Amino acid sequence: MSGADAAPADRDPGLQPERTRLAWRRTTLSGTVAAVLAAKTVLHEGPTPASVLAAALCCALWLAFLRVAHGRIRTLASAHRPPALTPPHAAAAVLCTVALAVCGAFLVL
Repeated sequence: MSGADAAPADRDPGLQPERTRLAWRRTTLSGTVAAVLAAKTVLHEGPTPASVLAAALCCALWLAFLRVAHGRIRTLASAHRPPALTPPHAAAAVLCTVALAVCGAFLVL
């Protein structure tokens, strides 16, 4: 039986789950840096109500992303063939990432 004829259940994921798990960790680290820089920006430039709100929102978004990412990292580490990321979790991760970028841009401008 050739590779093209093999059933999808016979697929060997190899190191792909580990690479994906490491990518989630890198993305979480990037979000951590963005949240810390947001807090630093507020403290350095003097706190205003809008900047404090934006920094607090950055921290809340970072925590929300951390929750999604940690759940996915645990799933990837525990299963030989991890299930696909569900659309609600994927949407939450994207929303947190984009909103964190928007809040960071607001603080810089």
